[in-house]
Amino acid sequence: MLIELLIALCLLGAVVVFLLPDEYAPFGGFVASLFPLVTSFVLWYGFDGSGNAFLQGGQLAYETDVEWISLGQYAVNWHVGLDGISMPLVVLSTVLTSLAIVTGWTPIDRQRSGFYALLLFLEAGLVGVFSTLDFFAFLVFWEAVLIPVYLLITVWGGPRREYAAIKFFVYTNVATLVMFIGFAALVFGLGDSVTSLDLPAVTQALRAGELGSLGGVGAGTLRLAAFAAMFFGFGMKMAVVPFHTWLPDAYTESPTPVTVVLAGIVTKMGTYAMLRFNFTMLPDIVEQYAQVIALFAVVTVIYGALLALSQHDLKRIVAYSSLPSMGFVLLGLVAYTPYGLSGATFQMVSHGLLSGLLFACVGVIYSATGTRMVGDMAGLAGRMPVTAAAFVAGSFGYMGLPFMSGFMGEYFIFQGAFDSFPGSPVFTAVAMFGIVLVAGYLLFAMQRALFGEFRVDGSSTVRRAAVHDLAPLVVLIACVIVLGSAPHLIFSMIADAVGPLLGGGL
Repeated sequence: MLIELLIALCLLGAVVVFLLPDEYAPFGGFVASLFPLVTSFVLWYGFDGSGNAFLQGGQLAYETDVEWISLGQYAVNWHVGLDGISMPLVVLSTVLTSLAIVTGWTPIDRQRSGFYALLLFLEAGLVGVFSTLDFFAFLVFWEAVLIPVYLLITVWGGPRREYAAIKFFVYTNVATLVMFIGFAALVFGLGDSVTSLDLPAVTQALRAGELGSLGGVGAGTLRLAAFAAMFFGFGMKMAVVPFHTWLPDAYTESPTPVTVVLAGIVTKMGTYAMLRFNFTMLPDIVEQYAQVIALFAVVTVIYGALLALSQHDLKRIVAYSSLPSMGFVLLGLVAYTPYGLSGATFQMVSHGLLSGLLFACVGVIYSATGTRMVGDMAGLAGRMPVTAAAFVAGSFGYMGLPFMSGFMGEYFIFQGAFDSFPGSPVFTAVAMFGIVLVAGYLLFAMQRALFGEFRVDGSSTVRRAAVHDLAPLVVLIACVIVLGSAPHLIFSMIADAVGPLLGGGL
């Protein structure tokens, strides 16, 4: 019942913080976030991936499967559990939520109780998405994440917050609807083969070839249509080009703590769900249309990098820099090899840490200087050495330098993708060229903003960063270096989880 305890602690913390006076809410929110954080590390410490058999009827770690409600002929169960794919993402959720709360101590100066309560509510939804194994419960948690993100952007966002929040809500809601249609088509097409919305049961029935026709549509067409619908829904959430246009507005208008969680974890809901639904349930479609999917991945890498190159707002540069990383993840998934899938999952965690680090840096710089425009600042490294060092470290991680988590994620992806399907060497080589573009725009931003003679337009000084502003940066840098130096800390559990999907391990 540890997963249930983790979710309950998030919700209980949200209620308690909401009732606190505003002046106590920041510290109260941080303390409340420590309980889920410690619980997630207890889960990690005691994690046993040996029973990980999503396709073989085995038992997942901390699994609970009890009857919940009945929807006609389909039973809905409270079915939660963790494997090596979801475990790192649950820990990432709790770590980034605690750090995001600390990054909000300076910039959030009104209605603090509501702000931190919504962050903790969001954390509960994220843990639920990554741990549930029933589609109905998955949909409940998926939608539950949407509510706090919308409110956090609308109430505490920037000047264009209402536009960004509505755009985010509409895009992701449409994506959810289309994804739901795709999954429902598969369940109804299976007929009496399944009597529940249990994801492992549906997956096993699909892999056993029990899908029939539905409404005069043959099984082959139905599989392809369902795959396309789910790919659209999850691709929208992970911001694959051309479904990415909600991302820069949402990231830019969100306050720093929300951006850290949004970029670090919420987009991982799309990559995680795409792995669970598209690539686990319908691997034959992946194999058949690998080149098409890889084209989406490569375009996301190159086009996202070019968009970042054309930006002058530091936050929009970091926002667009997420697109190439999501393209790399998709390339690793479509490779459908042990290293490809493991690398993609590792990259989800790595990108969560690196994007959180860079967005936190941008928040500190904006609080200190009052501007995010690269052309309005120079020489910040002399006045803000810790923040500058953190931004450089995060940028190097994005560029894939050794001993940083980004290097290991990209290495595993490229190794797994290079010889995986016809034409994959070409797709992989083009995607690798994207690293050069990533280095180009990040070096441009670093050189202009951090080095040279000090200058900030409209001010001769910068505000001194407090210890609590810098602490999240130090923690995130440590995490990035630790994972880059000792990737086996999570890579082995990930590899154990993807092995059953492919009928073998590394």
